[in-house]
Amino acid sequence: MIIKKKNDYTLAAIRLIVLVITAVIISIVYRIPEKSELYMQDLTSLWGGAVIFLVVILLVSSIRKADEWERAIVLRFGKFRKVKGPGLFFLIPLADRIAQLVDIRIRVSDFSTQKTLTSDSVTVNVDAICFWLVWDPQKAVLEVANYADAVILSSKTALRNAISSHDLSTFLEHSDIIEKEIQEYVDKKTTEWGITVLHIEIVDIQIPEPLQDSLSRVAQAEREKKARIFLAEAEIEIAKKLEEAISIYAKNEGAMKLKILTILNEGLKAGNSMMLVPNTLTEELKTKDVFGLAALNELKKMKE
Repeated sequence: MIIKKKNDYTLAAIRLIVLVITAVIISIVYRIPEKSELYMQDLTSLWGGAVIFLVVILLVSSIRKADEWERAIVLRFGKFRKVKGPGLFFLIPLADRIAQLVDIRIRVSDFSTQKTLTSDSVTVNVDAICFWLVWDPQKAVLEVANYADAVILSSKTALRNAISSHDLSTFLEHSDIIEKEIQEYVDKKTTEWGITVLHIEIVDIQIPEPLQDSLSRVAQAEREKKARIFLAEAEIEIAKKLEEAISIYAKNEGAMKLKILTILNEGLKAGNSMMLVPNTLTEELKTKDVFGLAALNELKKMKE
């Protein structure tokens, strides 16, 4: 990917200032006098000034500038000379030229695969993004015709191979493993080009609509299964606690009676006009005279 330079007004201003200063100096040094007998001599001097002005133009045109994140690949008569930048640098006129400017910042490129079969014969469309950077501009430009396209095509190939070698459930549940596998495969290839692939991220997995409905039903059944298992585990915990409570109440009769009275008290607090109580409980309360009813009856009989 060749970087297109925007208009660099700073560099243009530098060139213009140098040209203006040169023109002023030449006009002062090589003035044409009014005396005609010295015209030919001064005309020769004027041609010398013009030559100097052209030389200055060539030198000014050789001034180049690269930004902090750019590196310029310089060729001299078609052969690699040097990597220039950042900042100002000079080229030999008519000999040196910039073959390409390379951006060494981290880049993000998106890519996708169209209708690829997984290992369990499911057609999917996968969209992904690739984070990569150029760490050796010389290799990237001289060894690959278009290194940006090469990175994207290699990523597509790796993604397609990963899809065909894994089933759909792996893609849906363990996409991080697939991403790591693709990143290692592509980085191994691009390292020879002076490029490092930092990360591959799968952003979307599109599956056929009928399969989406089936997967939705499976997921719902799985959620219901987990909910029932959780409820059963809760019941087991409750049963264990009740078993411990029974053993405690069996050893302590007073605690058991307090529990019974607490249950009755809670029912009375609720304002219920009628309560359902087991017969065994009522018989026990009657014999124990918990509410003092038997004592009240005896007092009434004594008064009568």
